[in-house]
Amino acid sequence: MNSAADTDNVSERKSLLGLAWKIFLPVAIGLGVVAWLFHREFDSAVWDAVRFTPAAIGGIFLACVFMLGRDFGLSWRFRVLTDRDLSWLKAIKISYLCEFTSCVTPSAVGGSALSMVYMHREGIGLGRATTITMSTLFLDELFFVVFLPVMMLIVPYSQLFGFDRSSFTLGLRAVFWIIYIGLTLWTLLLYLGIFVKPHAIRRGLNRLFRMRWLRRWSAVVEELGMNMEMTGRDLRHRSLAWWLQAFVATSFSWMSRFLVVCALFIGFAPGADQMMILARQFVVWIILIVSPTPGGAGVSEWLFTTYYGDLISGEGMALVLALFWRIISYYSYLIVGACILPAWIRQGFRNRRNKKI
Repeated sequence: MNSAADTDNVSERKSLLGLAWKIFLPVAIGLGVVAWLFHREFDSAVWDAVRFTPAAIGGIFLACVFMLGRDFGLSWRFRVLTDRDLSWLKAIKISYLCEFTSCVTPSAVGGSALSMVYMHREGIGLGRATTITMSTLFLDELFFVVFLPVMMLIVPYSQLFGFDRSSFTLGLRAVFWIIYIGLTLWTLLLYLGIFVKPHAIRRGLNRLFRMRWLRRWSAVVEELGMNMEMTGRDLRHRSLAWWLQAFVATSFSWMSRFLVVCALFIGFAPGADQMMILARQFVVWIILIVSPTPGGAGVSEWLFTTYYGDLISGEGMALVLALFWRIISYYSYLIVGACILPAWIRQGFRNRRNKKI
């Protein structure tokens, strides 16, 4: 008995040390890039020009309110997708844990990868949790596929990519369209795999990934196919009202996240075009999908500073806004997750010991 307890204690310590490392790495990357940008671009006169006026403080406060709106939207979606089997408290907890996971993993992985584990711990069956995870993945991708064309109809294309002829904007435009086309195809595949022909899509994917140069991903694709089939069986009978509510919650969450930047501009650069700022947030998050760093650390700060620099007096002020943006929308979740996750890990080891007894 003592040996088993000692083993669990060692495993718990290793998990907590691993957690500490996962928190330290993105913070180090993000702050390292910020320090480099400050050294390259920042002028002390810019910081002297920053005034925490009532408007600026109001902008920061409004940005924090929008981040709470993001949390509300995600928690609301978990409530809808679980038919309200999750309480608001549990839904909020899962939302924060998912966001923390997004902060410490590459953007392509995201927080959805472990959401099924978090939901299972809160009493949702693992099969059902897998179905809900696939649903959130589909809804997130659908949001971008639907709203990006709408934003491009509202905001002139030249204001998104043609405001100068630098190599940055040309490269940004190329990368954006490659990722967006890939995202659209991926969303179509999810739709076909979940709602239309799940078995056929699974069989086709398995055949494709038997090719020699794709074989290394065959196990992952097989699991994806099984999850799509399972999700399709559970979701095809859902009403349109149910899906609309889930999509509205998804849209509310993403829009609230994007409006954080709008609020900061209201406080520090009120003359900027708010609709253009919002549209550029879509571009930023599309690019961050392929960021190799945890939570887009480093890439986010550099991209924000370069992409929004033309809307402010200079890149120095853009860097100040980027820092506020990341503190509110990124570092705060690292702190919250670092407070929640250790207790979550310890509870898991306690549950395991109780089962052994």
